Amino acid sequence: MHIVITGVNRGIGRVLAGRYQGRGDRVTGTARDDSAQVRLDVTDPAQQAEMAAQMADQPVDLLICNAGVYLDKGHDIDGYPAEMWAQTFATNVTGVFLTVQSLLPNLRAARGRIVILSSTMASHTRAPGGSYIYRASKAAALNLGRNLATDLQADGIAVGIYHPGWVQTEMGGPAAEITTDQAADGLIERFDALSLETTGCFENWDGRPHAY
Repeated sequence: MHIVITGVNRGIGRVLAGRYQGRGDRVTGTARDDSAQVRLDVTDPAQQAEMAAQMADQPVDLLICNAGVYLDKGHDIDGYPAEMWAQTFATNVTGVFLTVQSLLPNLRAARGRIVILSSTMASHTRAPGGSYIYRASKAAALNLGRNLATDLQADGIAVGIYHPGWVQTEMGGPAAEITTDQAADGLIERFDALSLETTGCFENWDGRPHAY
């Protein structure tokens, strides 16, 4: 199986790449620096085009849109500058869409699957305040995934949206509930189970359906 994972230079992306490689899958990882096979800033259309050309005629069985930023962590209501909104949405929303667009021929060739890592912070049923930019961007990513699921079903491409858990990463912090190993193991089970019958799902890393 050929798997493309964005943002493999750290955190969950790095662990997922290692897990898939360990079970014998072919992994193409991307990162904004030179630490992965493909150099890709997901916000850059030119780099997206370069990736598409580099991977032409290579079917993709699974695309994992993992790359993301949490720039407004710790801000209060007087923060949240406009540029931070633009940067976050460029990565967490537009970057996901551009990546799907770039690899759509590859996914169609394999009748592959698309995974979007969103967050429990995207849920409109949970609104504890704060982290306005991150919450809004992950809600938009959830909406994007749900609509892609509708449009790509005719191509045989399933789309799933997942909350990876509160994970002990640079983004989640050391007090988070689960390790990257726990998150990766649970997520891989979810990704393996994704099908056209479950396309459009929003699930937790452990398989529990997530409230929208």
